[in-house]
Amino acid sequence: MTIEQLEEMRKVDVQCVDRNSLVDLQEIRIDQSLPKEQRIKDFVTKIKNPYCFKVGNVVVKVAFNPEGLSFEEQFEKMLLGFS
Repeated sequence: MTIEQLEEMRKVDVQCVDRNSLVDLQEIRIDQSLPKEQRIKDFVTKIKNPYCFKVGNVVVKVAFNPEGLSFEEQFEKMLLGFS
């Protein structure tokens, strides 16, 4: 996945997105025995867009504070708590 592809994913407008095209986070299962990098790749492959997905019927748009943790740090933090 390139920086440009991630940027396009980040720009998705939740007001206009087709909720049927989004992956439901509740349906994703990650093998916790995999190394961290493989878990991240597996999650991104399954979620399709880590910036915009749904949880049940709720559309979720993820944003990060430029002054806070990096995307990688936040993503790792999320995956460590993901079951």
